[in-house]
Amino acid sequence: MRLSWADERFRAIIWQVLIVGVVVGIVWWLVRNTQHNLEVRRIATGFGFLNREAGLPIGEHLIEYTPASTYARALLVGVLNTLKVAVIGIVLATILGTLIGIARLSKNWLLSRIAGAYIEAVRDVPLLLQLLFWYTIMQMLPAPRQSLNPVTGVFLSNRGLRLPWIQWQDAHSFALLGFVIGVIGAILYVRSARAKRMQDGQPRKVWPAVLGLVVVLPLVIWAGLGAPWQGDIPALRGFNFQGGFSVSPEYFALLAGLVTYTAAFIAEIVRAGIQAVPAGQWEAAEALGLSRSRVMRLIVLPQALRVIVPPMTSQYLNLAKNSSLAVAIGYQDIVSIANTTLNQTGQAIEGIAIIMAVYLCISLSISLFMNWYNARIALVER
Repeated sequence: MRLSWADERFRAIIWQVLIVGVVVGIVWWLVRNTQHNLEVRRIATGFGFLNREAGLPIGEHLIEYTPASTYARALLVGVLNTLKVAVIGIVLATILGTLIGIARLSKNWLLSRIAGAYIEAVRDVPLLLQLLFWYTIMQMLPAPRQSLNPVTGVFLSNRGLRLPWIQWQDAHSFALLGFVIGVIGAILYVRSARAKRMQDGQPRKVWPAVLGLVVVLPLVIWAGLGAPWQGDIPALRGFNFQGGFSVSPEYFALLAGLVTYTAAFIAEIVRAGIQAVPAGQWEAAEALGLSRSRVMRLIVLPQALRVIVPPMTSQYLNLAKNSSLAVAIGYQDIVSIANTTLNQTGQAIEGIAIIMAVYLCISLSISLFMNWYNARIALVER
């Protein structure tokens, strides 16, 4: 490399140094300006407020929490509430969107038109209005004494949804851990059996081992640790239900709005991915006598995933970030709790920084996982 402007590499280094210098200068100016304004207004900074008592009531929490807990624990509850919406919403939206996308391509005229009408109607209405719509519906439901009871043990009222549950104990946690380990072991065993079959051509029965790992192992742990088998069935006591598993109206409305809205976009992604598979794949599979459902499940969808996964990542990120609209219907996620925290403490910069950091971590986690999965299913040239 020559130290001359005519050298392309020398020019590239100079431009990169200048750009980095400009960025660093802007960041330094913003930090200094913020510090000066805070000093002039005598506003204290720092995260010391996280150890103070919150005094903030939170209706839904996955971990133990009381108003006497610290702000740090209150914010942790908000993070878990956000993750509860994002993770379950992504799973349900993927299932619903895939089904609607397949229905959009159905040869059944009525089914295809219904799917198309759903996609167009839902995508054209702002998400905030849809959340308010679902929340209004939940508030218009009858009181607990006149609640809807479509299935035994399931009650739907303006207090939310009540479902049968189990009296969770440590034995259930160990059984669940055994199930997860069994699923991982079953996947590894199936892959090993498939690899050996590719080597010697000998088929191997995998279902006995899979059944033992996925079903028998958790049941043995369950029975061995003496986990109770009886369920916790909700029942009306006074003016509300007792027992069972409760889903609040705010959470139900938020989840329903996010799932139905995101599923409409996922349906179009799935439809485009399926149509990207060459028609010859369909014809070859049908020539082998495979049914249309098996062709879709075994041949078309695995190839369509290479087209579906990249844009699907964007929809997962949108769903996670759109969950911040929960504050509009009173669901206490990280945005709602952080807003209340900064109003009580006056630590606006720290509160906003916490919200940004949480959503940044969630988005990066989703992106890393989807990029890893996309690399796993990508075609590898030989």
